[in-house]
Amino acid sequence: MTTYPHTPLTVPPLESGDRLNRDEFERRYAAMPKLKKAELIEGVVYVAAALRFGSHAEPHSFLMTWLGLYFAATPGVRVGDNPTVRLDHKNAPQPDGILRLEPSLGGRSHLSSDDYIEGPPELVVEVSASTATADLQDKKAVYCRHGVKEYIVWQVFDRKIDWFYLEGDRYVDLPLGADGVCQSRVFPGLWLDREAMVRGDLAQVLSVVQQGLQSLEHKDFLGRLNSIQDT
Repeated sequence: MTTYPHTPLTVPPLESGDRLNRDEFERRYAAMPKLKKAELIEGVVYVAAALRFGSHAEPHSFLMTWLGLYFAATPGVRVGDNPTVRLDHKNAPQPDGILRLEPSLGGRSHLSSDDYIEGPPELVVEVSASTATADLQDKKAVYCRHGVKEYIVWQVFDRKIDWFYLEGDRYVDLPLGADGVCQSRVFPGLWLDREAMVRGDLAQVLSVVQQGLQSLEHKDFLGRLNSIQDT
């Protein structure tokens, strides 16, 4: 009888549908260095499939360019691409992008000693193609419960962008301005032409956010941030 060598896995792999606490989720994630994205939502593991270009990679890059421009013009604001966010023992989402303020500036999240975000960022963005159901149901409920103040979901196949704002204990739709532009209530000057973003007109998107960065609201926001940092 032929026998074959067998080396048992010391750490089980992450698989979609696993039910784990956050400590075990992070242990398994750390043991899979080639894995690029996995999330723990309400104690359930979601491992991302290979990402397609048109339905995820390109929209993702547009959103990050938009957020990055705001970050570059707003000292005191931090931007992140695909960070794991520790919310509680059952939830460690990995949103496509975030904006956050440091606690000293009024932010509710902080960086842990091992360099993870702990607590809710002020703004979270998600690109939803195959993940639309989770993004608009379970994850939306988790972000709302933990106090993420604004939540943006780009539903690629439906060609629409939802921008939710936390009002009390629920999310409501952020209203469009008279010019059809969304204006963040948390980050003054963060303006978005949703229709331009959906049709892939990044030049128009960046033109609109540049207008926001020149607005009185953004200048006042910079003044408030500077005054806090100077104290």
